[in-house]
Amino acid sequence: MFLRSQTHHLKVRLAENVADLRAVQRLRYAVFVTEGGANGPHVDHDAGLEVDAFDDHADHLLLCDPDRADGDQIVGTYRLMTMDHARSAGGFYSAGEYDLSPLLAQGKPVLELGRSCLDPAYRGGTALLNLWQGIGRYVAARDIATLFGTASFPGTDTAALAEPLSLLHHQHLARPDLRVNALGPGAAAMDLIAADHLDRRAAMAQVPALIKSYLRLGGTVGSGAFVDHDFNTTDVCLILETAKMSDRQRALYGGADGG
Repeated sequence: MFLRSQTHHLKVRLAENVADLRAVQRLRYAVFVTEGGANGPHVDHDAGLEVDAFDDHADHLLLCDPDRADGDQIVGTYRLMTMDHARSAGGFYSAGEYDLSPLLAQGKPVLELGRSCLDPAYRGGTALLNLWQGIGRYVAARDIATLFGTASFPGTDTAALAEPLSLLHHQHLARPDLRVNALGPGAAAMDLIAADHLDRRAAMAQVPALIKSYLRLGGTVGSGAFVDHDFNTTDVCLILETAKMSDRQRALYGGADGG
């Protein structure tokens, strides 16, 4: 069972009904489409929703602000897909970009994290930490061994992202038995600059905050990036083994109660 949590005035819970899901899809439209320029078959411009075929099969983690003046209380979200969810949906979302067979061959419980976004007014504070602590409780309740999912750089020009992509490849590549590989025409190399020619500080400055959060928790990346023209992003696949997190990382990730 997922336990609700509350930090100050922000609350974390799972979506409970269709109204919650529609609120999530409106938030995703605002962030991915209006702000980020995404388009494609997953976008319903008339209704102002960002929707795909996986939504009805997944759990949706919500960050809520009950005191928000405009009444739109859902200000952050993550989509969570277990193996059971994937069987129901016909697969994981990430399988459209990466060959997940090395990861799934481990035979351990996995959780795909996706469609993460925050209302702009809640970025840069504790909102992301609140969501991650909610994920921690979800993971503990289901004994999840490995978290994975795609995370994005804005834009589709990999040459402009050569420094951060190369840094991830040289310093944070997953070990071979977990190393998923980018698939299809969207696949792009990440090792664009030799390790001894990288300005690591400048490269890390270009890494989005969400990806840095994964790395701080011990996350690694798959081989190759995926250029997603519908979303106007360049994606990398992040992999995080919960057993390899340090006690300090686990306490931060799981929340003050460790759960």
